[in-house]
Amino acid sequence: MTPGEMAAGAGMPGGALGVQAPDADWDRAVALISSASEVALACHVSPDGDALGSMLAAGAALRAAGKRVTASFGDRRFAVPRLLRFLPGQDLLVEPARYPEAPELMVTFDVSTVDRLGTLAESAGRAGELIVVDHHPSNPGFGTLNLIDPAAASTTTLVERLLHRLGLPIDEAIATCLYVGLVTDTGSFRHSSTTPAAHDMAARLVAAGPDPEEIARRLWDSSPFGYLKVLGAVLGRATLEPEVGGGLVWTFVTRADRAPYGLPYDEVEGIIDVVRRTGEAEVTVVLKEDDDGAWQVSTRSRGGVDVARVCSALGGGGHARAAGFTSRLPVEETMAGLRALL
Repeated sequence: MTPGEMAAGAGMPGGALGVQAPDADWDRAVALISSASEVALACHVSPDGDALGSMLAAGAALRAAGKRVTASFGDRRFAVPRLLRFLPGQDLLVEPARYPEAPELMVTFDVSTVDRLGTLAESAGRAGELIVVDHHPSNPGFGTLNLIDPAAASTTTLVERLLHRLGLPIDEAIATCLYVGLVTDTGSFRHSSTTPAAHDMAARLVAAGPDPEEIARRLWDSSPFGYLKVLGAVLGRATLEPEVGGGLVWTFVTRADRAPYGLPYDEVEGIIDVVRRTGEAEVTVVLKEDDDGAWQVSTRSRGGVDVARVCSALGGGGHARAAGFTSRLPVEETMAGLRALL
């Protein structure tokens, strides 16, 4: 099965967009994982808290159960974002070059399309079994087995469910990884994905030992001084277009903005949370130039526009209120295509 066939989701169970996995698929996943002696785990490139937290939580639990575990993400410049370096279990990580070329069992976390695996897409295409664990409604179901639940607040929600079905305990380290995924993907419990079940999960995890105050400090209350300088420049070029998409505000971050301060790409991820405060805007867009010169485009919606549909049309995906895509076109051309869809 080639990556192209996986991306199409053709002939695979659970391949329909936005369809919750049936119990039979969960049972089969449990059987596959339980019988495997070695499991290869992967999350999406430029991992966020949900992606890395999901993978490390599952990896730690499986290693404690006696499995040989390999975990990675397919960035050409392999590095854990600074804000997530406090997560436990990172000794499981290997560089993509050391990842199994044809794993017998591979599990992906928070990966909405096969392209989001980056350099690990080829390993996914050669895997004997590929289990996709995800909550993005745009996910086409590119695995041989797809545990997809668009109603889940985060992918860590599904990992907690999977560990429970496997009968594996959740200690403080695992709970920390799961909590980070939950709190980041719900926007500190501010997004519409925050259900009573999400609060119930948070209570279970905090009871296992994580310190919510310390986690919040590490995630949101600590940035290099260079971030403030870059933020000032980026906000200074922000543009408001009231006639587009019910109100559009957008801006961009270049490599040249970051260079004088040695600011890594992952440090600018949170800029969109500042820009989105614009009261006149229904949709917020921030384009971030990565180290390879591509534009990583993040979008947010207040609910009146389904940005997942917009981003899917441009080769990306995500959620109705938070989605993204990659562009190799100049900023103005990228924005012209996006405006037309809005």
